[in-house]
Amino acid sequence: MFKPIVRTALAASLLVFVAGCEQKPADSGAAVAPAVASAPDAAIRKSIDLLKQGDIAGLMQNSMPPAEFEKAKADWTKDTHDKPITDEDRQKFAETMGKLTAPDAEQKLFAEIEPQLKQFDAQYQQQIPMYVAMGSSWLQGMVQQNKDMSEDSKQQAVAAINALGTWVQKTHFTDPDSVKKVLAIASKSARDINLKTLDEARALNFDQAMQKARVAFLGFKDALGVYGFSLDQTLDSVKPEVVSNDGKTAKVKVSYALLGTPLTTETEMVNVDGRWYGKDAIEKLSQKKAEEAAAAQQKSADTAAAPASQN
Repeated sequence: MFKPIVRTALAASLLVFVAGCEQKPADSGAAVAPAVASAPDAAIRKSIDLLKQGDIAGLMQNSMPPAEFEKAKADWTKDTHDKPITDEDRQKFAETMGKLTAPDAEQKLFAEIEPQLKQFDAQYQQQIPMYVAMGSSWLQGMVQQNKDMSEDSKQQAVAAINALGTWVQKTHFTDPDSVKKVLAIASKSARDINLKTLDEARALNFDQAMQKARVAFLGFKDALGVYGFSLDQTLDSVKPEVVSNDGKTAKVKVSYALLGTPLTTETEMVNVDGRWYGKDAIEKLSQKKAEEAAAAQQKSADTAAAPASQN
């Protein structure tokens, strides 16, 4: 559903991965407050606070200049209809939501997948360390080949990969009690989202869609928590420290703990009209605008040339 401009804002905010503020959670139905921050680290803390609340709309607003955010909202309905939906899509959506929201959904779903869980444990559980090692090696290879990353960044990325690999290895994802808890979370989230058809989902405006996204994100956080991965704990552990700030650009060192592993990263930020944003996000937004302008200019030129070619 997200077009590149929206995905860029979300990715930039999530990439920062920094500490949350000690503010009270905002009411999910309240209007999003303007993203005003007097310092780079304050802007980062604001994004993390919004992320902890599951306020995706606020997170986007805090990560994008006002004009870009308003454009993303205005383009929402158009973007969601870029890909036509089929009858097969409608049927799959209805079946999935029907199963998740049915009476005693948790028990019925567990009974349906229990044989698959047992089969997985019998065939693959002992091989998980090997699969994790292979996956970790592949990811680390990608990191080492990345020419845009500094050596320090590569070391931090490898440490994060290893931390996640260790978590996967020690976590029994098919444990019946854990699976039942996750199914209960998924069922509750589906009921709270309260969408019966794909057409109904497509008809949501921006604000309505963001409210549904909040429910889904908070459910996802709870599901991770079942397996010992607390996103809030990770976010709370992060400490941003401004390394340099000339009023226009800034570098911020961010320290945090991922699954017990201490990590640090450095992010660059830029000041746009008195507000601080991730440098990478702003550059990608600018690139996207340039691409859209070039595409519009080409379309206009093609339209003007069409009558001449027909003569």
